[in-house]
Amino acid sequence: MVQIGKWNQLKVVKEVSFGVYLDGQEEGEILLPAKEVPKGLKVGDSLDVFLCFDSEDRLISTTSKPLAEVGQFAVLRVVSVETVGAFLDWGLPKDLFLPYAEQSRDLRPGQEIIVYLYLDKTTRIAASMRLERNLEKTPGELTEGQEVDLLLFGRTDLGFKAIINGKHLGVLYENEVFQKLDYAQSLKGFIKKIRDDGKIDLTLQRAGHEAANEDIGPLILKALEKNGGYLEINDKASAETIHRLFGVSKKKFKIALGGLYKKRLITVNDDGIRLV
Repeated sequence: MVQIGKWNQLKVVKEVSFGVYLDGQEEGEILLPAKEVPKGLKVGDSLDVFLCFDSEDRLISTTSKPLAEVGQFAVLRVVSVETVGAFLDWGLPKDLFLPYAEQSRDLRPGQEIIVYLYLDKTTRIAASMRLERNLEKTPGELTEGQEVDLLLFGRTDLGFKAIINGKHLGVLYENEVFQKLDYAQSLKGFIKKIRDDGKIDLTLQRAGHEAANEDIGPLILKALEKNGGYLEINDKASAETIHRLFGVSKKKFKIALGGLYKKRLITVNDDGIRLV
């Protein structure tokens, strides 16, 4: 069974002057236009193609790679806004339709928005800004401490909503974030806690003493080297000063400082820290 809006490996069944026809099984023969036919392709050969629709809503195949496929989340640019919906650039000649009913706010051309790609009731490819209903609410194979890919898409009273590994919902708590975050920003994070109800808490920093030494220790040493081996800061510095200089919490800074001290890489005095 072929999958519309995804990549399929199909066999060439017919050559014509304007391209080749592929075996689309229950969908019948599907055209691959001549301009996209690889050199030397012949009847009986198979190739990977993406199935979508042309400007006349005919099912067609392409070897061009879209920015996303059905079942995925993506950051796409708004091309135009009409009364029935908006149209998005997804890397193919025919723009992707975002129905008005699937919009969560007013849009304007040029904006970049996060959408989920799906097949509507007529099996046409469409986009939705209603992300949470398309996210898995349970952790699945995720484990605490695991490094994950995050895509930020909204805010709550507690912090920031994130898409985890393109499929799960998680939250970054604002009081644990020490850097500027933006809508549609992609970044690495970690699973901090999986709650009994399946909700996932996230963090941008590894947990534990080893993580603090690994993540922040090199930054402290680099800052010391740049400043002649001395910094007017120690474990008694304010949380605001530490965050301004290193972008981390005071707790994590103190752990890293202690690790460097134990390795005899620095000395810690009342007036600051120095390279050994």
